[in-house]
Amino acid sequence: MENLPNCPKCNSEYTYEDGNLFVCPECAHEWTLESQEAEAEEAVIRDANGNVLNDGDTVTVIKDLKIKGSSSVVKQGTKVKNIKLVDGAHDNHDIDCKIDGFGAMKLKSEFVKKI
Repeated sequence: MENLPNCPKCNSEYTYEDGNLFVCPECAHEWTLESQEAEAEEAVIRDANGNVLNDGDTVTVIKDLKIKGSSSVVKQGTKVKNIKLVDGAHDNHDIDCKIDGFGAMKLKSEFVKKI
């Protein structure tokens, strides 16, 4: 029997081929190898300079960021340690972090650079 990939949605091992598609009988997800590779490439989070970010990295804010609901501003050059990458599907804020003097907040990766 061929070695078929597990389902990327539910990780089921009972996938099968239907033409050029792979199908999962458990969750009914359909995909191609090309789409799976493209999704894996999209899942990589990059900073403003195109460097790949990872959990635990230290980054610097590259522009002044107003904080919603407050008159405070995170200044350009603020160092943020030990970031955590999250799925920013609904608001594009893909970094969870704690900033000294501000507390926990979410940032967009396009406004930081890796140190």
